[in-house]
Amino acid sequence: MVHDPALLDDLSSMRVEFRLPTFALASMTWQEFAVGTVFLALPQVPLTLGNAVIAVTEENNRLFPNRPVTEEKVAISTGIMNLLGPLIGSVPMCHGAGGMAGHVRFGARTGGALIILGILILVVALFFSSSVETIFRIFPAPILGVILFLTGAQLALGSCDFGKSKNDRFVTLVTAGCAVWNIGLAFGFGVLTYHLLKRGWMKL
Repeated sequence: MVHDPALLDDLSSMRVEFRLPTFALASMTWQEFAVGTVFLALPQVPLTLGNAVIAVTEENNRLFPNRPVTEEKVAISTGIMNLLGPLIGSVPMCHGAGGMAGHVRFGARTGGALIILGILILVVALFFSSSVETIFRIFPAPILGVILFLTGAQLALGSCDFGKSKNDRFVTLVTAGCAVWNIGLAFGFGVLTYHLLKRGWMKL
C-alpha cells in the first residue's frame, strides 16, 4: 500500500456481490471455437504434456512416494476439468508441476492445503468477482518474484538427476537447449531424439 496509495481506497470500495457462473457455450461462435483451437489449444499441447502431465507426475512421485500417480490418471483428470470447466466460463486448468512445487516449498504436505485454497478461490469467485483485480494488487510484485524464485528452485532440485546413461543425458540437454528457443519444438525434438536412440537409428 506504500507503493500504491490508491489501493486503500479501492479496497474500501469493495462490495460483496453474489454472482453465479454463466453457461458460456451457448454464446460461442464457430469462429471463436476455431480460433481458440488453432491459436490457443494446439500450441499449448506440448507444454501441457510436459509440465502438467509428465513433470507433475514425476514431481508427485518424488515428493510423495507413498501416494503415487500415473501419467494416465493425471491426463484424464486434466481432460475432465477442461471439458466441463469451459461450459461455465472457466479458463483452462491443469495440475502444473510449478504449482505443486510452490505449495510444497511453502509448507503444504497434504490435500487439505488444496481444499483450503479451493474454498478461498470459490469465495472470491462467487462473492468478489468484480474486485479480483483489486485483490491481486494486495500482493506486491517483489513478493511474487520471491515465490516464483523459490518455486523454480524447488523444481530444479527435482531435475538434478540427468539420467544414468549417456543417451538420457543427451536427450535432456537437447530438450533443454531447444526449450530456450521454443518449447513446442523442444518437446518434439526431445521425443524424436529419444526414440531414435532407443531404436538404434542414432548412435552417440
